[in-house]
Amino acid sequence: MSKIKITQIKSKIDRPETQKRTLESLGLRRMNHTVEHNATPQIMGMVNKVKHLLKIENI
Repeated sequence: MSKIKITQIKSKIDRPETQKRTLESLGLRRMNHTVEHNATPQIMGMVNKVKHLLKIENI
């Protein structure tokens, strides 16, 4: 299973509640916070919902 590195690059202020909860579900708590996840279909679905707020890198 491939891994991805996800970094929040834009603020969650003034975003819909569902997007804020998605960021928290991914483990992102603040700007420039980086987490690593396995690239499962569930994680990729969450990433696609908020991809305009993130930077994604394959590891």
